Amino acid sequence: MLWKLPPFRSLDNGKTVWAWSMYDLANQSFTLLIITLLFPLYFKEQVVGDPSRGDFLWSLAVGISQGIVVLTGPVLGALADCRGLKKRLLISLGIGCAILTLGLFFLEPDAIWLAFLLFVPANVAYQLGENFLASFLPHVAGEKNTGRISAIGWASGYVGALLLLIITLGCMFAFGWQDTSMWRPFFLLAGIWFLLGIIPTALILDEPSRSPLPSDSGSTVGAALTRMKRTIEQASHFKQLVRFLIAFFVFGLGVQVMVAFSSILAADFGIEGSMLVLFVAQLTITAGITAALTAKFQDGIGARNTVLIYLAVWIASCLGMAAITILIPNDPPQWLFWVIGNGIGIGLGGIGTASRTVVGRFSPKGRTAEFFGLWGLAYKSAAVVGVVSFGVVKSRGQGLLPFGNANTAALLLLTAFFVGGLLLTLRVSETAGVRAAKRADRGGARGY
Repeated sequence: MLWKLPPFRSLDNGKTVWAWSMYDLANQSFTLLIITLLFPLYFKEQVVGDPSRGDFLWSLAVGISQGIVVLTGPVLGALADCRGLKKRLLISLGIGCAILTLGLFFLEPDAIWLAFLLFVPANVAYQLGENFLASFLPHVAGEKNTGRISAIGWASGYVGALLLLIITLGCMFAFGWQDTSMWRPFFLLAGIWFLLGIIPTALILDEPSRSPLPSDSGSTVGAALTRMKRTIEQASHFKQLVRFLIAFFVFGLGVQVMVAFSSILAADFGIEGSMLVLFVAQLTITAGITAALTAKFQDGIGARNTVLIYLAVWIASCLGMAAITILIPNDPPQWLFWVIGNGIGIGLGGIGTASRTVVGRFSPKGRTAEFFGLWGLAYKSAAVVGVVSFGVVKSRGQGLLPFGNANTAALLLLTAFFVGGLLLTLRVSETAGVRAAKRADRGGARGY
């Protein structure tokens, strides 16, 4: 049994943590193949057929889908808390995303509207599922090992990504599928992988006990809206959470850009086809190792301090990419981007698990789906603003700066996102945030 292997066998609830982390492994097929690696380039080169217009339309598709999540995520989170629907919504969203992903196989050149009609709801389902998956963290982890369990889930995702990269690379070499025009079978792989991977989660993971409805509520939707209103009104009880979510929004602008544009940026540096898969494999291995190592020190030094460390890595990596576009604007050597890719991998592997841990520690246990809905709202809002603004600057920013090119301007904008996030994170007190969550659990905040 897989849950009897490290790192699960050392946990009291190893089987539950394994089932929870399997969703992280399963949804990597959408994260990796659809959002990050293959579909952005297929959409840009095959569906749209115009590189500059493709950059803009891709950022628009991501922005629209994330905007829908921003509007629906917090209310659905509160609804799930009230009615005990976390697991059912999690599995339903996963199935819906997988089925829509299978539909991407049928995309032909110039089918831009069909691409939007398939990708936008698929990404909505994926992103909402991420919110609900994160909301299980305080239930599957104890107070003292939240960081460790979060990192295990994050590392499981990178294991899934690495397996998918091996399969993808094998298919490219075995069947000659290196050109973007031949990538449609990989979209079938992504959907099937997602469907099969969530089976353990559906069978084993338990539904957490629901939080009671407010006594003055009528319908369930009304109760959810009432809870959301009270969350906003009583934000002063969770000052550190609010501070962190603001910081998370700012540096999330940059993380979302890198998730959506990493393969496009790599292609700008001449990394394409099987070499692109190898580049992302290097990035994934680095990210997976980082997530695993984070599990060993995060609880010791604090999740907030861990976030600061990884933000510094992000800043250095983005400045490195911008410097290349300034100093070597024409045909820069690929090896430089491969080196910087390690920094991107470290940033991706560490910032996600550390941020999720901060929110888990700052959230009252009876309202985790609602609070992770706010976490999702900050992150998805960042995608709307960050990805669209980056796409606009990248596609139309030539001449915006007296030096460099449009890529330079876009990369300096990206750097600014991480610098701003670091400065805001410095204002967060992890001790005060945990104390506020415990007060709410004891009923110390009125209206809870």
